[in-house]
Amino acid sequence: QVQLVESGGGLVQAGGSLRLSCAASGRTFTTYTINYTMGWFRQAPGKERESVVVINWTAARIYYADSVKGRFTFSRDNVKNTVYLQMNSLKPEDTAVYYCAVRSGVLGSRWPPPLNEYDYWGQGTQVTVSS
Repeated sequence: QVQLVESGGGLVQAGGSLRLSCAASGRTFTTYTINYTMGWFRQAPGKERESVVVINWTAARIYYADSVKGRFTFSRDNVKNTVYLQMNSLKPEDTAVYYCAVRSGVLGSRWPPPLNEYDYWGQGTQVTVSS
């Protein structure tokens, strides 16, 4: 039903910036009566996938991982059905494959939601930060 496509990754020097894009199909971004959660996630080699930025507009809740607070920012373009992750002051430890995902329905008891509660995932985009 919903398809997500990430783009914008690449190779950048430490201290630089990148903006990732996640283009979504359907009416996820334009129908405010539907309760959904969208997030950016990342997975480094040999490590578990982790939440980076998560937002639920209905509940007006947003989560930033401690490691990215003050450096990463979420934004949305309703016309283009696209969300973005602006990444500034990048560090080598930010190197990972970055994914966007959508969770449908009202939030459960956990915030941010566990990763296995998300319904749709993009294919990921590689971000590599050199020292």
